[in-house]
Amino acid sequence: MLQPFVRFYWTFRSNMRLNTLSFPLGCTQIIFHRKKPLYIPEFCVTQDWLTISGQVNFSSHLCSEGDLDMIVVVFHPHAMSAFLNVPTSLFYNIETSGYNLDDRSLNELTERIFDSKSDEIAINLIENWLLARLAGCKTETLRKIDRIDASVRQILGFPQTTVGDLASVACLGKKQFEREFSSLVGINPKEYARIVRFQRALSLMQNHSCQSVNLAQIAYASGYSDQSHFCREFKHFSGCTPATLLKDTALHSDLFANPV
Repeated sequence: MLQPFVRFYWTFRSNMRLNTLSFPLGCTQIIFHRKKPLYIPEFCVTQDWLTISGQVNFSSHLCSEGDLDMIVVVFHPHAMSAFLNVPTSLFYNIETSGYNLDDRSLNELTERIFDSKSDEIAINLIENWLLARLAGCKTETLRKIDRIDASVRQILGFPQTTVGDLASVACLGKKQFEREFSSLVGINPKEYARIVRFQRALSLMQNHSCQSVNLAQIAYASGYSDQSHFCREFKHFSGCTPATLLKDTALHSDLFANPV
């Protein structure tokens, strides 16, 4: 039942210092920290034990002094509001403490995750909470999610699709579509398409070396108008040119990965 809403869960623990570059993902997340939370220098903030991570349109660093133990729920781009009962747009370009939602059951879930003895137990707790929330979700909200799901799939396949055509896919007027898309996805359709193109480029580049990659082909396959457009957008979202990033970083697209 959760597959249309949750892409995957991931867990990470480490006692080593961490300073890694993170790119706009295109999905929203709920993060549970069981030890010391991450520090995000671009936000000048340390994540809370319970953190809501919305859509972002710039790269940032994830920093830790060690003693890190976290569990993350990664939602499909338009699905998180079904469980939090607030517009996802409220979390745009910010890291928010989940405790600010004043959600008693979510706070209780976080406490139970603190006390869980294994990742498997913690994820079972999370799934039970999500299923209970889904059972109580309003029918109208689920209908909106279904409509926006169709447009998100269209963007993932063809990020160059116009907003007017996306509205038609969702069977909505253009203005209503833009409102509902921004509310559920957390970012407007044009900006989201930019992130999708960037993530598609990462996906196409991740198995190439700097010497073997053909940037013109990557640009075309990712939906950019030309190589110059691709390079400008890539630098906007990563802070680096494609060639520089290929030299220094093992690239990976989380949006176009196939999680097990």
